[in-house]
Amino acid sequence: MALRIEDYALIGDTHTIALVGTNGSIDWLCLPRFDAPACFASLLGTAENGFWDIAPRAEVVRTRRRYRGPTLVLETEFETGHGAARVVDCMPPWRSHSRIVRVVEGVRGEVPMRMRFKPRFDYGRSRPWVSQAGDALRVGAGPDALELRSDVPLRGHDFQQTAEFTVGPGQRVSFLLTAYPSWEAPPAPIEPGTAPDETEEWWREWSGRSTYRGGWAEEVGRSLITLKALTYAPTGGIVAAPTTSLPEFLGGVRNWDYRYCWLRDAVFTLDALMSAGYVEEAVSWRDWVLRAVAGDPEDLQIMYGLGGERRLDEYELGWLSGYEHSRPVRVGNAASGQRQLDVYGEVLDTVFRARQLGMPPAPDGWSVIQRVIEWLETHWREPDEGIWEVRGPKRHFVHSKVMAWVAADRTVRAIEEMGLDGPVERFRQMRADIHAEVCREGYDAGRNTFTQYYGSAQLDAALLLIPQVGFLPASDPRVVGTVEAVQRELVQDGFVMRYIPDMEAADALPPGEGAFLACSFWLVNDLALIGRHREAQDLFRRLLALQNDVGLFAEEYDPGLQRLVGNFPQAFTHLALISSAKALSASGPA
Repeated sequence: MALRIEDYALIGDTHTIALVGTNGSIDWLCLPRFDAPACFASLLGTAENGFWDIAPRAEVVRTRRRYRGPTLVLETEFETGHGAARVVDCMPPWRSHSRIVRVVEGVRGEVPMRMRFKPRFDYGRSRPWVSQAGDALRVGAGPDALELRSDVPLRGHDFQQTAEFTVGPGQRVSFLLTAYPSWEAPPAPIEPGTAPDETEEWWREWSGRSTYRGGWAEEVGRSLITLKALTYAPTGGIVAAPTTSLPEFLGGVRNWDYRYCWLRDAVFTLDALMSAGYVEEAVSWRDWVLRAVAGDPEDLQIMYGLGGERRLDEYELGWLSGYEHSRPVRVGNAASGQRQLDVYGEVLDTVFRARQLGMPPAPDGWSVIQRVIEWLETHWREPDEGIWEVRGPKRHFVHSKVMAWVAADRTVRAIEEMGLDGPVERFRQMRADIHAEVCREGYDAGRNTFTQYYGSAQLDAALLLIPQVGFLPASDPRVVGTVEAVQRELVQDGFVMRYIPDMEAADALPPGEGAFLACSFWLVNDLALIGRHREAQDLFRRLLALQNDVGLFAEEYDPGLQRLVGNFPQAFTHLALISSAKALSASGPA
């Protein structure tokens, strides 16, 4: 039986991550980077698609796990009738290759343990060639190679390596897995026995640089660590999630690849990093955004690869049965080819906020922005696919128009407040025109709410961003009415849905998904902005109760099944958590 999504924790080295289950199994690992083919893919299939587990041979009666403070060093303690043993997992800070260190420690009694190592390259399809090289086991297929070193003897059978051993109090057994290109010699091994302490020290130093002093510091700190773990260090790009095809609806087809960098996350990420004093990471992210969007604004995409790659062709992996039989399993993301006008606003807002927060100007940054706003000036009246990447007809989505207004507004303010060059009168007029049209075409006066798109009766949780981006003040009756309408029509079991799918009008996919957690955090912010502080804090605490035992969130929550769904862990959710913690800290005590 598959583990629940919330049963996983992550370890990572800012090049890639591994997902470790409460059963001691690593069921997802892509090497050498987040979007590479997985060598452990049982998360999306079966044990035949690759895993690496370490657990007691006897029945486990209790499992406890934790991170060592503000780090990504994971400890999982198994209690059996024989005693207790602990597995310490980490990925040491990147040196030249990704490595996973697993150390088994005896805690109490004599505990028989088993290790099973079953790599399958190319998303679980390719069984590797296995060879022995001295005291190391080497496996490879095509361009990929792994070297496993162990303190105990390994036995091979049917392309799987196993080891059985017993640990008593104070005893330790270590395993070291190193990834490297198959055409190179493996790098010199590191000392696995000291790696957890060294990795802990690295993460504590990084976490200790945080300047965040608001409420819910522990939750914010874990979210910042998660963002750091989702950062591809060579480029500064931050992936939306390290997984693909974890379903938004169990057994359904809403299964997408999120191992890419969304421009939509840009401003939220910048604010989160800068508010905690992580200037270097914020500058790297801002520079990644500018490199990715450089070129013809007509070609601007909503997402890019880790290095700014534009081709993210989507295809299906038919040999994988899917998480809890949720098929298809997809790689790539066809939504990268959609026209979503809101991302133009997010890009311009990112550059404006960067300057506002005191970051040094990027070379050619303003010239890139000038080309973007000039393109948007002639295209903002066009329909698009909207923030939620619906695979249906284009519409005049209200959120997209609001973000076009943001683009014009930030351009005007950059010229007025920062002394940059540009035809400010033109952009003032553009800003006024967009504002007037949205208030005329996107507002339902009878219900006192903005709507999902022009002429629609539907709502959209993205409307909650209207006061947060400054389109209207929170005190405006239309904002209050929209917040109340979202509460009436989009809140289910206490949490916010993105929208209610309309098969004919808005979405060509079957309905069915969980509550979108970022939207629920947006509602927290709006409630705080309109003065409903107690209500905002109550919702925030209900949301925090959904995190798993080590502080991680997925994309969505299924209230009926009472479990997390969607790709995991989700950067957008953790970014929204940080934003809400800041908003609540500004409005009153935690």
